[in-house]
Amino acid sequence: MTEPARIYIALGANLPCDGLSPQETLTAALQQLPERGVMPVLVSGYWTSPAWPDPAKLAYVNAVAEVATRLSAEKLLGVLQDVESGFGRERTVRWESRTLDLDIVDYRGCVMDTPDLILPHPRAQGRAFVLLPLQEIAPAWVHPISKRGISELISSLPDEDLAQTCRIR
Repeated sequence: MTEPARIYIALGANLPCDGLSPQETLTAALQQLPERGVMPVLVSGYWTSPAWPDPAKLAYVNAVAEVATRLSAEKLLGVLQDVESGFGRERTVRWESRTLDLDIVDYRGCVMDTPDLILPHPRAQGRAFVLLPLQEIAPAWVHPISKRGISELISSLPDEDLAQTCRIR
């Protein structure tokens, strides 16, 4: 049996792109990764969550994928940002609606803090829209810094966040 890749990326979108719905955009982005040396191994179902910080905006569609790659974490980030740009992502206003967002949640348990990349993702442990899909594909995942398991992290989330983050059937 092959060892798990243990690289997890979060995907999200709430704006249409070139006639694609946010869910279709996530699927299309995943399909582009192999030609860039990033192979999806497992992909969660799609989840929906309210926009933040302004829930009046369009809701997000989210997923998490386990990927395998020989790329370093920094090079993987570059690939993900390139894919985002190809789907019209513009980084102008923080937490603004977007056509595509791809974030490295965990890169093989690596802990790093550089000007360009912080691992594990610094806010993932507090986001239902990351933890719930991650739990689907990595139920034994443990946060590399806090050493808390995913079930414990999920149980510490506000009930409202959990209630508003729903799996798309």
